Amino acid sequence: MKILVTGCAGFIGWKVSEKLLEEGHELVGVDSINSYYDEKVKLWRLNRLNGRESFRFYRADIEDYGVLNKIFQEHEFEAVINEAAMAGVRNSIRDPWSYLKTNALGTLNLLELMKEHGVEKFVLASTSSLYAGLPLPFREELAANTPLSPYAASKKAAEVLAYTYHYLYDIDVSVLRYFTVYGPAGRPDMSVYRFIYWIMKGSAVEVFGSGEQSRDFTYIDDIAEGTIKALKKVGYQIINLGSDSPHKLMEVIKLIEKYTGKKAKIVNREFHKADMKATWADITRAKKILGWKPRVTLEEGIKRTVEWFEENWSWVKDTRV
Repeated sequence: MKILVTGCAGFIGWKVSEKLLEEGHELVGVDSINSYYDEKVKLWRLNRLNGRESFRFYRADIEDYGVLNKIFQEHEFEAVINEAAMAGVRNSIRDPWSYLKTNALGTLNLLELMKEHGVEKFVLASTSSLYAGLPLPFREELAANTPLSPYAASKKAAEVLAYTYHYLYDIDVSVLRYFTVYGPAGRPDMSVYRFIYWIMKGSAVEVFGSGEQSRDFTYIDDIAEGTIKALKKVGYQIINLGSDSPHKLMEVIKLIEKYTGKKAKIVNREFHKADMKATWADITRAKKILGWKPRVTLEEGIKRTVEWFEENWSWVKDTRV
């Protein structure tokens, strides 16, 4: 297939792109390489894609309809995987406008161009943050209408827009609600990256709340495989991709201590009201529709991530977290 992957230098977009290229697909990648988190990490990922015969990269923003239109005119896509997004709950409270523009308007631009150019398949990256306040484990049929942050609200807007274009123009849509993705070359604003970085640096490890809150940590390779499986025709489906095995933050820190051989210097901060106490994915639908389930345990995933930090520490130690 010839596929457009937006956010190809982002954490999930990079790994999805890498696996698609390994499977022999032709890929066009788009990324703005913005400065929300350290560009060094994004460029490291992008360098692993550049130079491959079946990959072409455009530095562009999905908010820019005109530039996107030119890309659609140059290529005949069979599918679009939208991994481009402004991510992060706390930052969205400081700058809600950027989140609405990228996550909602950017998605609208892609859907409108898909309609104009006859592209039939759309995979949308969404978030478990939409389930705030709902009973565990989180199931897709729950009414996810209580977002606690502009980030979650903007992702809800993207989901609803995708449904509208499915209804009006018969675009086939897989909405994937990701659960706390971690792994090598992860996002520096996420807990696992920060915890490993701080522990290896010997710096204070900031934990918001007691550390007893739990997350359905899901390894990046599993997430990428589920995303690629979601290219199949499904009509319109919202599908959870998670580990179905929540763990407390303190468990993660203990594993990092084990594999770095260093002790964490924990400093507790006030729990943020936009954060969730717990996440837990019901993945029944992913198993049934996509034939997908996670394979990498938390311990194995943390081990691999620590190994990546150690192998790349010469430049990772200077990243901004």
